[in-house]
Amino acid sequence: MCLCGVDYFSTLGYQPSIAFEGAGTLAPLATLVLVLVTLLGAYPVYSYVAGQTPDGVGSIGMIERLIGGWSGKIAVLVLIGFAATDFVITKTLSAADAAAHLVSNAMWLDHTPPILHGQILIASLLLVLLGAMFLKGYSEVVGVATFLVAAFLGMSAIIVVSGLWYLMGNPALLRQWSAEIAGGSYHLHHAPLSGTGLLPALGISILVFPKLALGMSGFETGVLHIHLVEGTKADPADEAGRIKQTRKLMLVAALIMSCFLVGSSLVTGTNTIIPAEEFAVAPLKGKAIDRALAYVAHGESPHPINPLFGPVFGTLYDVSTILILWFAGASAMAGLLNMVPRYLPRYGMAPEWAAAYRPLLIGFTIINLVVTYAFRADVTAQGGAYATGVLVLMNSACVASLVHMQAEAAKGRGRSPWLRAAFAIITLVFLYTLVMNVAERPDGILIASIFIGSVLAISVASRAWRSQELRHREFRFEDDAARMLWTDLCDDGGFRVLVPHRPGNRTLDEKEAEVRRRHRIPSEVPLVFLEVHYGDTSDFHNAPIISARQEEERFVIVARDVVSVSHTIAQIAVELSSQGQPIDVVFGWSLGNSMRLALEFLLFGQGDIPNSVFDLLEKAVPDSTRRPTVLVG
Repeated sequence: MCLCGVDYFSTLGYQPSIAFEGAGTLAPLATLVLVLVTLLGAYPVYSYVAGQTPDGVGSIGMIERLIGGWSGKIAVLVLIGFAATDFVITKTLSAADAAAHLVSNAMWLDHTPPILHGQILIASLLLVLLGAMFLKGYSEVVGVATFLVAAFLGMSAIIVVSGLWYLMGNPALLRQWSAEIAGGSYHLHHAPLSGTGLLPALGISILVFPKLALGMSGFETGVLHIHLVEGTKADPADEAGRIKQTRKLMLVAALIMSCFLVGSSLVTGTNTIIPAEEFAVAPLKGKAIDRALAYVAHGESPHPINPLFGPVFGTLYDVSTILILWFAGASAMAGLLNMVPRYLPRYGMAPEWAAAYRPLLIGFTIINLVVTYAFRADVTAQGGAYATGVLVLMNSACVASLVHMQAEAAKGRGRSPWLRAAFAIITLVFLYTLVMNVAERPDGILIASIFIGSVLAISVASRAWRSQELRHREFRFEDDAARMLWTDLCDDGGFRVLVPHRPGNRTLDEKEAEVRRRHRIPSEVPLVFLEVHYGDTSDFHNAPIISARQEEERFVIVARDVVSVSHTIAQIAVELSSQGQPIDVVFGWSLGNSMRLALEFLLFGQGDIPNSVFDLLEKAVPDSTRRPTVLVG
């Protein structure tokens, strides 16, 4: 829970400041709306996702299974772009806020050289240290996360409880806040509604709560790590137990964070303990910006909240905040290291090394440094992109759950229609939240678009580059008889001719007569006809299902569920030549525009098949004396 929730809990480092910036003194009400959406919306949705994905594919995996083909893969690539936005910005934003806490600490400024007072440099060093921690090992990461979360939440609880206790002991402050709310003094630059009183205040809170969406992160990471959760003591891989424990993990994390969000918003967002001017961005940056709870912990409030608060306690709290913000990227890094190898190499849309742990880790660390420099380690500038990534993933989880429920209902085994209606309402709420967030901070969708464009460009380039790889994974067999006949064909060792045959145009008798006449093949040379039937041509690795039969002196091999015709023919030719004389493979001409043929090969494994098979055979069998011969005529 600590590893998956570390970025969720660490948002307390900057969430109260963002809440006041977005909702003013309505921050407690807007935060309450956020908590209700989290507990009544995000948790039920991800609880359903966990139930459908005990293998840890998450909402993105659900989308892939529901759509399939090229449409599904493009949808997955787009979602990976948003996920990369979420996870990368989680790391860079958290490191930037950790650096902001550090360079705002008087003890750090007094006892360190000036070169270490730069926020960009400090954020970059923290990101490099995080990468080094992952190079050390995964179990060490979990242990550190547990310690940091316990320390940070413990000290945050002292601050929040002390603040709430002070407010309860000084009801005049709460009356001051309620009077401001009743009078319409919300300290908002542009309130979406006008009027005074409770109803307008509630309406504004509902409308502005999307600006607080940073406080809903962590759910996608939770379901991505479900495969690491122990099911039961007797059977750690038990799926039912694993789902139950993951749901418990997410619920406990959500309840803990909900209490902290509501409590911290009352302490920091009511213009009482922290004056509103301390959240000002201009003309002078307020002392509470990006560090509201730390402001209270340092005793900077005009009110005597707790005699414990001061430079010493504040510095200790800064240390815990800096450490958890630094480590907030751990769950994001773990999510990336789990997600990218699961999809892109399997699609042929990333090099094989992208499935390796260490090179991928180093690659993401470099990306983090580039993003940090591009944003000048500014927390506010990255907030829109972070919220956009979080909300898109939540919307994908909502849509995937709703579509899956509808599909199950169509099969007669669906859930209650009332539950489907509730999920439809939740989907609309999250869609509204996303739209409002994008409208308020369009830079978020622009940044996400850069990530999506990068993912798509790398994917297309990699797929084109790797299209000539052999891509063979295995042969599957329709039954034992097919396996036995296939084994006999491969072990025979005699000279044969392989004839790819497209069924439906001519009978095998007609095709055999024409092939023997055109290529002057004697009747005593056996022909092996090959029929190929497509599966999902958007897949990359080929694992055809083989069936085989003998008709007098000729053999017929049928390959089904193939990804690429060219790769299937080449691999079968290699296998038939493995124990004896190399076979001949005879083709007719592939007619048509060369660009169209190349595109058909790239997308559907068709196109100029003879030339493709020739190139593949050259790679598969470097020895020309053992290589099958390709004849075209």
